[in-house]
Amino acid sequence: MSPFRPTRAVLAAAVALALSAPFFPSLSYAATQPAAAVPAASDATARRALLQLADQYYDANARFEPINATENGDSRFDDQLGMSIAPAQRARQFKLYRQFSQRLQKIPRERLNHTDRISYDILAYELHGLLAMEPFPEHLLPITQMDSVPVTLANYAGGEGSQPLGTVKEYAAYLQRISQLPAWIDQAIANMRVGMRSGVTQPKALMVSALPQFQQLLSDSAESNIFYTPIKKLPAGFSAADQQRLTAAYRKAVGERILPALKRLASFIETEYLPACRSSTGLGALPNGAAWYQARIANATTTTLTPAEIHAIGLKEVARIQAQFAILGPQLGYDGPAAGLPVWVAAQSKFYPFKTEDEVQAVYRKLNAVLDTKLPQMFTLLPKAPLDLRLEPELSRATASDHYTPPAGDGSRPGVFWSVVNDPAKYGSTGMTTLFLHEGKPGHHFHIALNQELNLPKFRKFGGNNAFTEGWALYAETLGKEMGLFDDPAQYFGHLNDELLRATRLVVDTGMHAQGWSREQSIAYMHDTLGYDVTAKTETERYMAWPAQALGYKIGSLKIVELRERAAKALGSKFSLPAFHAIVLGDGTLPLALLEEKVDRWIVSQQ
Repeated sequence: MSPFRPTRAVLAAAVALALSAPFFPSLSYAATQPAAAVPAASDATARRALLQLADQYYDANARFEPINATENGDSRFDDQLGMSIAPAQRARQFKLYRQFSQRLQKIPRERLNHTDRISYDILAYELHGLLAMEPFPEHLLPITQMDSVPVTLANYAGGEGSQPLGTVKEYAAYLQRISQLPAWIDQAIANMRVGMRSGVTQPKALMVSALPQFQQLLSDSAESNIFYTPIKKLPAGFSAADQQRLTAAYRKAVGERILPALKRLASFIETEYLPACRSSTGLGALPNGAAWYQARIANATTTTLTPAEIHAIGLKEVARIQAQFAILGPQLGYDGPAAGLPVWVAAQSKFYPFKTEDEVQAVYRKLNAVLDTKLPQMFTLLPKAPLDLRLEPELSRATASDHYTPPAGDGSRPGVFWSVVNDPAKYGSTGMTTLFLHEGKPGHHFHIALNQELNLPKFRKFGGNNAFTEGWALYAETLGKEMGLFDDPAQYFGHLNDELLRATRLVVDTGMHAQGWSREQSIAYMHDTLGYDVTAKTETERYMAWPAQALGYKIGSLKIVELRERAAKALGSKFSLPAFHAIVLGDGTLPLALLEEKVDRWIVSQQ
């Protein structure tokens, strides 16, 4: 099971944090200046200029990527689809980012207080990263099996996704948005044809996995198409005139424009794109691929680590965790070699006790209730937004992993932990506790929901970086041991096994994208190390589709663990775990360099 499938908003934020810069002036300055050098209050003019720029930056991104805004609970652009994959629009984006960067440099950072300097540093970091991504033609790869606009919009059709469908206005907004889908599809096809001519295509295996998704979007009639679903769920409170008008409009849009465009896309992928897709696996095989991958590594980890260094960390972590298996195996009744424990567990029927989806959900609901009694002992800073537990929609179950989606910023939608149950009989029980700690409480929900509730500029409230986001969630899993949730050896195995997955990711991701590993080599390594079968294929193809995204988990987690150990050693009896957690989470998502500087300053203040 793979934690946290990033939303389009999170992916866009990830691209924004594309390059970590060890000599980047603002980050370097922030990390080296003593606290006394930071003014207690910001200069009013400087602060006003910074906050105005930050708001304009967020609004510009919301207009460029309106689906991201929708997923943030910002409904202003729910009737827009966006066309950021169009070359001309992409050029306008980079031009605007250059202008933002120039304006930011004119704001005197030394006149800002500590809180505003964090916003300054993060904004500078994001703009630097955005502009650094300009040479890499990501717009030529608009579709993967993990993420695409048509599937995202289709998942909204039932009214249970990020885009609400409850009022006449909301029905009209969704209709307006999906009516723009044909233009997006035609631009995506044009981009992929450019990629075919320039040698920038997806690996063939990914499109083999993606094609069935687009074929599922097809139908024999408008009325049987998924994009017609809102009409089948028309609220009884709509007037007869509104019902008739909307029904006619949806039928016309779906039948005359959307369905033909979906057929064009599915046909293009099957007959033209798939035959032209590359046989290679990693990003390094593309033109300028090594630099492209290094940029994505910097984005995902907010470090300057190289692929070789991360590969070595992964191998070391795999060995460490397998040493723990040697101790745990006998407690489960296993007496074979440590590396074989996951395979043995996977073959034990007692660890697959479920017959229905409801039985799976019942375990998560019980765990949620237990955590409500334990977490207040570790946290004083808690989100107000509730956490809901739901099953993944059928359309995306085949390729999805259990994941979390954030609450709406306006409070209209809770945070959601989505469990992906394709076959209850094959849903393993051993990893459920650690998974929920990661995706739900106190992992993504405590960080991302709280991030939206802090008094932060919108670009920080809804942005982020993968190393902090996934690093925190993976660190949160370790708290299960302190809460007694891993006293059951089977659940502790699940924790170690999921940690082994994150370590394995460091090996296979860098192996495929930097060391020439094939897809088959990655699947074999994951199968041998983890005992996975079908999941090894799904995970491998995920890393192929999102190069470096999965590296942030372990790198970020290791940094948070390091900072906790440093604080506990320095403060001794004065160390407070709830206070440490509040320090880590209290300013929202930070690049790791800024997080380390913040924790070090807190240690000094406590001494």
